[in-house]
Amino acid sequence: MKPVALTTDRLLLRPFEPSDVPAVHAACQDPDIPRWTAVPSPYGLADAEGFVGTVAAEGWRNDTSYTFAVVTRAGGSLVGSMALLRLDQLRTLERQAELGYWTAKGQRGRGYTAEAAGAVARWAFHELGVERLEWLAEAGNEGSWAVARKVGFHREGTLRAKLVHDGTRRDLWIGSLLPSDLPREPAPAGPTGSATLPAREPTPYLPHPH
Repeated sequence: MKPVALTTDRLLLRPFEPSDVPAVHAACQDPDIPRWTAVPSPYGLADAEGFVGTVAAEGWRNDTSYTFAVVTRAGGSLVGSMALLRLDQLRTLERQAELGYWTAKGQRGRGYTAEAAGAVARWAFHELGVERLEWLAEAGNEGSWAVARKVGFHREGTLRAKLVHDGTRRDLWIGSLLPSDLPREPAPAGPTGSATLPAREPTPYLPHPH
């Protein structure tokens, strides 16, 4: 897929660029990022270069992940990373993806990550035909859950011993967001022709009565 850019009131979401390497490297020195994500620790400049130049770029080329650099529109400061993951299910009957993100320490508490997550979710629903967007985080990651809850995710439970982190099995929280969970409003602005999948009728949903 050709990379796209999205905008919100305060943010620009765009593909990572080589000039982002120093900011990515600096952000990932915060021990909370490798603690709660798959970011390696210690995190060297080569890790940032590999993420920007290989991991993020190849994800767009191979349709395996769509990773956005989240930057402020006023000043262009790096807020963090926002990605659609597990895209192998995007073109199947499941029509699902996973939302993953991290936020630089100095940018937390301003609502930026929830703003960016909402934009990517709407783009995924409107342009990519996603019908279920999942959120996964190690149990106890209250910061990640606060963002997901603000966007509208429903936490569905705990997956026991699902994650192996630092050689230890850990529990995961799982949540989901459906198109019907979001207020009806236009999709975030993107370039003309940014949709990658032909329009399809939504799969009927029959929820279990509570």
